[in-house]
Amino acid sequence: MKVLFIDSVHPILEQRLTEVGMECVMYYPLSRAEILEVIGTFEGLVVRSRTPIDAELIAAAKELKFIARSGSGLENIDLDVCSARNISVYNAPEGNRVAVAEHAIGMLLSLFNHLSRCDAEVRQGLWRREENRGVELEGKTVGIIGFGQNGSAMAQRLSGFNCEILAYDKYVVNYAPAGVKETTMDELFQRCDVLSLHIPLTTETQRLVDEGFIAKFQKPIYIINTSRGPILNTRALLDALSSGKALGACLDVLEFERTSFENLGKDEQPKDLQELLASNKVVLSPHVAGWTVESYIKLSDILAEKILADWT
Repeated sequence: MKVLFIDSVHPILEQRLTEVGMECVMYYPLSRAEILEVIGTFEGLVVRSRTPIDAELIAAAKELKFIARSGSGLENIDLDVCSARNISVYNAPEGNRVAVAEHAIGMLLSLFNHLSRCDAEVRQGLWRREENRGVELEGKTVGIIGFGQNGSAMAQRLSGFNCEILAYDKYVVNYAPAGVKETTMDELFQRCDVLSLHIPLTTETQRLVDEGFIAKFQKPIYIINTSRGPILNTRALLDALSSGKALGACLDVLEFERTSFENLGKDEQPKDLQELLASNKVVLSPHVAGWTVESYIKLSDILAEKILADWT
């Protein structure tokens, strides 16, 4: 099989495919037009997020048998067209589940204890102890929406903090392990102190967390989003932070992110993004929750396992 890599991934994937006789061709960075020119003879395609794998590109890939996405989200791939063409699609949410969960908890602890502000102030010679009094995660009720690889990893790591863990997943049942309560959205609305999002971006989840959604929570909440930016309506979050309905937010992803995650220039930043960046009630990171030294290896290794299981 000939496999086209249009994004860089850990070399263990190329190594393992080559060992069984596959021909791996590294063509990155290519423009979309260049990909369309060369893709016709390839049977496999390895991608991250830079290029939309849409109907036009799939049509040009006349010999395509599989697409391997180094990561978890598949919103950049037209799955309906792939299904109609019997093209296998692989992702590797198992590869970065630990990284995402650890990052989410790290962001939450930083927010609870004002660590970004504390660090900046101490560097300026300021010892504002009372102003930086933190709150504890122990005793809080944490709601997890989506209990796949990332949501379940989050629950595992929260279990050591002696907090109550509630989980909601619309598409599975009887999934909650010991120490996690499988529940309804109504109970999340009633009881949550912290809400953590672990769901894919789909037409159903686009801007799911909007003004009406946030208004349903009975207590002021903290919101964590390590999934996809457009799941959370930024204007609704800003209004909730202003009113006190939301106490803070941990955002590894932003609604205004480009697909390939590069930064927006100052002249491209919408007003809502500028307001978010100025807020001292949010902790931000540049879509790196799943981007660790270890996950980089695991993502490629897991993709290799899945590809080889079907094609050797």
